[in-house]
Amino acid sequence: MNLQTEEEKKNIQEHFDDLLKNCTRCNTEEDKALILKAFNLANEAHKGVRRKSGEPYIIHPISVAKIVTQEIGLGAKSIACALLHDVVEDTDYTVEDMERIFGPKIASIIDGLTKISGVFDANSSLQAENFRKMLLTIAEDIRVILIKLADRLHNMRTLDSLQPNKQMKIAGETIYLYAPLAHRLGLYAIKTELEDLSLKYRFPQVFGEIQTRVADSEKMRMQLIDHFSLPIIKKLDENNIDYEITGRPKSIYSVWKKIQSKNVTFEDIYDLLAIRIIFKPLPHIPEKTQCWHIYSLVTDIYKPKPDRIRDWVSTPKANGYEALHCTVMGPNGQWVEVQIRTQRMDDIAERGFAAHWKYKDVDTANQENELDKWIKRIREMLDNPQSDALEFLDEFKLNLFSSEIVVFTPKGDTKTLPKGATSLDLAYEIHSEIGNKAIGAKVNHKLVPLSHILNSGDQVEIITATTQKPSWESLNYVITAKAKLAIKATLKAETKNRIEKGRNLVEKKLAELGITPSSRVFKKILPAYDCLSKDELYSKIGSNLISLDDLKKILKKNTKSKWIKYWGLQLSINPLRKKEIEEDEEEEEDDLLANQKIDVKAPYLLRETQDEDAPSYIVAKCCNPIPGDEVIGFITPEENVIIHKATCVEAIRLMSQHGDRIVSAKWTTHKVLSFLARIEVRGMDRIGILSELVKVISDELRVNIRKLHIDSHDGIFDSTIDLYVHNITDLNNLGMNVMKIKGIDSVKRVEKFDD
Repeated sequence: MNLQTEEEKKNIQEHFDDLLKNCTRCNTEEDKALILKAFNLANEAHKGVRRKSGEPYIIHPISVAKIVTQEIGLGAKSIACALLHDVVEDTDYTVEDMERIFGPKIASIIDGLTKISGVFDANSSLQAENFRKMLLTIAEDIRVILIKLADRLHNMRTLDSLQPNKQMKIAGETIYLYAPLAHRLGLYAIKTELEDLSLKYRFPQVFGEIQTRVADSEKMRMQLIDHFSLPIIKKLDENNIDYEITGRPKSIYSVWKKIQSKNVTFEDIYDLLAIRIIFKPLPHIPEKTQCWHIYSLVTDIYKPKPDRIRDWVSTPKANGYEALHCTVMGPNGQWVEVQIRTQRMDDIAERGFAAHWKYKDVDTANQENELDKWIKRIREMLDNPQSDALEFLDEFKLNLFSSEIVVFTPKGDTKTLPKGATSLDLAYEIHSEIGNKAIGAKVNHKLVPLSHILNSGDQVEIITATTQKPSWESLNYVITAKAKLAIKATLKAETKNRIEKGRNLVEKKLAELGITPSSRVFKKILPAYDCLSKDELYSKIGSNLISLDDLKKILKKNTKSKWIKYWGLQLSINPLRKKEIEEDEEEEEDDLLANQKIDVKAPYLLRETQDEDAPSYIVAKCCNPIPGDEVIGFITPEENVIIHKATCVEAIRLMSQHGDRIVSAKWTTHKVLSFLARIEVRGMDRIGILSELVKVISDELRVNIRKLHIDSHDGIFDSTIDLYVHNITDLNNLGMNVMKIKGIDSVKRVEKFDD
């Protein structure tokens, strides 16, 4: 055991003293005594244990406790739980010990933290189940989630000591689940830091470049903001408003994301400046009224952009966020966003759910009710025994970052839904039985189909019929997790009933023929009825799609299973359908796959050769990487390696859900193969520009064009060109040369396309 040195003991005590000194909600001696008791137990339990960085392990729980109190604003019980959060997981102490020493509430929170502490590295379904467990604790005590987010934040802040593959995996999980969860709970500051840290470890070079450029441009940005703010400051002072104005800095992640999604340069990001006006409201005057008063003062100076007003003071976001946003034309011809908030609104925007407790005397029931509604929806998703773990994970992620709309029922009640929700989504939001029986809707008194997309402010009446049932097609009409899970649960229940009915009929018929069911029997029956599994056979029989009248004749035939094998996969003679068979053939397949295993620890080289013995790979259609792109490999259950761009959204999801199947990959430099790429070119539609474009690509750069499509309208042309390149350098050179053509406005690479 590596005992602590005197210097380390002194350092630990200094960290703990700083925790106590800056505890925001530790008001009594009883609170401090509880925290000291928790620290002493944790310090003793973790004595001699060190983190990967080499520092004493106890520094980690102290740091988590600091985040819990100083950055989230939780109280003494939460601080004690943060100090103890790894004790049951990593030492001989039990949950029962915690209850005996600290009482049932702290024991319950520590139990929740222990249940969700397993790292996401066993397999995809276990990972999803771990996340389900984490969300189940929301129903018990939301402090479990808040402490878990603090734990993840400190782990991200200290990720340097881990190996690069571990860093990539943890960063992928963070951007996929933890940052959106922090956003949904209103923890803006934590969400922003998690995003930036995730980017730092996923793309360190890009992170460093943007960080440097942000720092370099800070002085100019502040000069522009100061110039813009001076008339506003004068106006606010004249009206005796107690306020502060700050320039809202863009996070490194938000800059990177906009560069990626909008295909703009770094300089273009700063076309939209932003300031925040935070004021102390006067008593006895509604905060909303005072926000609109400041808005009128600002728009007396600068002309507003009407379609860019965001009123979240009248209708707060589901995570409790309140503010009034507007965009105005600044003195230098630049659009500037102005955010107007009270001090209370700003605290809630930065620190989320926990900040509500600071303002318990203020009427914040509306915000808390919205959060309660969201938690209720999560509990409904979790309570559904039919839901598949991975399905649930994807549906949950889908609904975390959704923008919201507010619609009205015929009685005037409001319902909050994600942007893009349909009439059928609303039906299921009201009640699952309403959704199951829905046949149409009236939106603003006009009849519309269930697929109709709703807008904020719509008044919606759902029309039902007792004979209506959901179909698989209904899934195309909904986007909310609640609706999808309800539809799937109903359909699965019906399928289960059909399968049970079919099984009984088959067993009865075989009994009449004096035959005992066995795998050998079904190997004859399944091909005869064009079925790939027993469940498919039972379902068709239960639905009266198959008759068993000729079963005796089928069993008398010496039928052989019509399957072929190809590289470890089993394919039926119908090339569109494939399925594993049972027992002996499954064992044979396992043997084949065992001979094709790839060492997941070794970098996977993407060789641009025509050697048939070289390991094969598949280029992902979602991002179409080419040599030179930063890539990762994903090993499928069939042992194929699918290559994704490291920035691909699907790749990030796979890193989070299937960390054990991710391999590092890199291109070699042999120029033998060509890769299909697509670019979009936009420019002025002048005479001869198309021939110049083709000449530059084909003649000067010697790039083969596979397909060219062009549209011209109002003097502007848009073209899509599919061409073969060797690597990213070819594509970049091509882009630079095409941009030199007179009249060309933009050249952009298209990542997602089908060839």
